[in-house]
This record gives sequence, structure tokens and C-alpha cells, in this order.
Amino acid sequence: MARTILIAGGTGFIGAHLTELLRSKGHLVRLLTRTPRGADQYGWDPMAGRIDDEAVRGADVVINLAGAGIAERRWTPARKKLIIESRVQSARTLRDAFQRLKHFPEAYLAASAIGYYGNSGEDWMNENDSPADSGFLVESTTAWELASETITALGIRTVVFRIGIVLEQSGGALREIAKPLRLGIGGYFGAGQAWYSWIHRDDVCRMFLWAAENPHIAGTYNAVAPNPARNKDLVKATANAMHQPAIFVPAPPPALRLAFGEMADAILFSTRVSAEKIIRAGFHFQHPNLAGALDAIFSKKAGVQER
Repeated sequence: MARTILIAGGTGFIGAHLTELLRSKGHLVRLLTRTPRGADQYGWDPMAGRIDDEAVRGADVVINLAGAGIAERRWTPARKKLIIESRVQSARTLRDAFQRLKHFPEAYLAASAIGYYGNSGEDWMNENDSPADSGFLVESTTAWELASETITALGIRTVVFRIGIVLEQSGGALREIAKPLRLGIGGYFGAGQAWYSWIHRDDVCRMFLWAAENPHIAGTYNAVAPNPARNKDLVKATANAMHQPAIFVPAPPPALRLAFGEMADAILFSTRVSAEKIIRAGFHFQHPNLAGALDAIFSKKAGVQER
């Protein structure tokens, strides 16, 4: 059944692809943006608590991907505040609109991140595990998830996805890995043994579609492929998929700390995250294995259509 789906953050790296997928399945998609330009775009300013009420009226499902980028700039105190508040305020603005308009959508789907688990080393982490430490990644994702809980309290079916490293060559981590590889240099971090829990962009978009269309899905799910990879192995697999000969060299952690400050946590931490819960719930991955996912990306065979 076709749904009217409202997406906050629908023009970003995940959101634009998700919009294409949802529309290909017959859903009507509305986008919340600070600068609306099209017929299906609506204005809002979540930091000020402002939203075009027409965006919310009649929305069957609301998807919240909004928020300042984690790895776009150095984590100054002001940047940290923006990262947290941009996500918390987006949820608050939507919740307030639901209450004001007395319109409660069938489902609210929100993005979180596997940074919730902190630097968990070799341990497998599942949705019931507590964070391994108390750094900024843990602090920020905990705040985002608490904001989503306020919407659950309204009686709305809520799904929170703790998203891993999203792979697609047009953006995100993979674009940064590929840049030096094109010069024949494969850079990895420290000893390269940190676990990276990744997911193909098609699969994370398909998860949101799956959650929107399945009314029994609720709660928190890890949005990661079932086979995480060591950092060095991810770089080597990317080189293989690109058919790019390379010399592999480490970037020492002290140099990364000097260059990026606390933001180096995002690339140095080891997070080995389980996909067991979402598999048991009935989600089927198109790209469960790293080599196949990267081959699909670099051969241009990946697409938004379910197969």
C-alpha cells in the first residue's frame, strides 16, 4: 500500500537515495528542508522549532535523518553542541508538530549510529549492550535516541537504526578511502586492526523501506552488514574492487590525534556490531559480504531497486 512519507534530511547522502527508492515503490515522498524549492519540499528550521505544518498533515510515516555531519569538521565545543542539538531539536520540532496538529503518524523512523557502543574492541555488540565507554560518540548518540523516545511516548511506532559505516563511492568513508588509492596509496589507521561495521547504502535505504512497510517492526536495530571488517582489510578490499595496485601504509594514531583532535575517535575506535536481530526480524541483505558489496559499487551494478 502506498504511503505518504515525510523525510527530514532527505537531500543528504542517505536521504536522496532513500527518496529515490521510496518513490520507485510508489510512495509519495515529502521532504523537509531549510530551502524548499520543489512541489514536494517544505520548509523548516528545527533549531528555531519552526516547521511548515502542511508537511506533517497527512504524513503516514516520518523519517528523521536530519543533523549536522559528524565527520565534516573538527569537534570544537561549539561543533559538538551543534551535532547534538541539530538532532535533538529536529526530533523535538517534529514531536511538537504531531501534538499541536493532533496528527500522529503510523511510524517514526530515526537514524542513530553505532558510535553508541563506543570503543568496544573485539567484543560483538548487540542492541541490548551498554556503551563500552563515555566519549562524545556515546554522548551524542545517546542524546539522539533519548529524543526519539519522546516520540515513542506519544504512542507512535518508533524504529531507531544504529547505522554503521555507509559504503558508496559518491560520499562518506569510501570516497575518502578511494582518494589516496587512486594515487597508489592505501592508507589505514594504526595497526589497521580496528573493526569497522559497514553497510552498503542500498541496504540501509532498504531497511527504512522495510520498517515503513512492516507494522510489526519497532525498537532499535543495528543497521550493519553481518560481516564487519578490519580497517586494513577494508582498505585492501577497496583497492581490489577498484583494480588499483597500491602500497599500504599506516597512519600513526598520534598523527591522527594531532590532525583531527577528538574527532579521530570516529576512525580509530573498534566497533564490532551484530546484525543478528534485524536478520531474525526478517530483513534480507542484498550485500552481506564486503567483497561483493565493493564489487557492486565500483562496477556500477548497485541500484536502488530490490532484487
